Amino acid sequence: MVKTPVTSITFEEYLTYDDGSDFHYELVDGKLELMNPPTIEHFLIAKFLEQLLDAEIKRCNFTWLCFRESGVRTGRNKSRLTDLCVVTLEQARELLNVSAVFESPPLLVVEVVSPESVKRDYRYKRSEYAVLEVPEYWIVDPLKAKVSVLLLEDGFYEETVFTDSQQIVSQIFPELRIIVDQIFTAGNLNQERRD
Repeated sequence: MVKTPVTSITFEEYLTYDDGSDFHYELVDGKLELMNPPTIEHFLIAKFLEQLLDAEIKRCNFTWLCFRESGVRTGRNKSRLTDLCVVTLEQARELLNVSAVFESPPLLVVEVVSPESVKRDYRYKRSEYAVLEVPEYWIVDPLKAKVSVLLLEDGFYEETVFTDSQQIVSQIFPELRIIVDQIFTAGNLNQERRD
């Protein structure tokens, strides 16, 4: 039996909250917001990017880790679930045996846009990640076939949009070679699969 979510909850309560379901929630101003299950396209894009970032971390011998669907505390009673985030090994060690909700800024956050997450990814998360001082934030938008790379400068994000056959430019991963079309092809089951 699934209980109705509580109406008000603290960040500390959120870390151990369990309503007996497999639902995922974000914490927004002390309220639980239910996250809809992602589409297959969303899963495939996130998986492709996770594998790509893992390979680049290994190739560069960085002491970083890439996580899917971990949390990031963005305010006193706010916590967002990321599609992907890259953190240092030290940040991961701090959460080894507790809920994977990072309270210090990840090096990179990646969100894959879904029809119901447009405002959340482009507006709310953008401002919250800037306040938290996440140095780089990617908005991967299969709805518009574009990737927005936001780099933090003086507390605000400077945005560069990449489309089609353009190569994404990242400060966190300066040697990364990825073309926008490759990302969206990964989410298309009609294309020949190589993974």
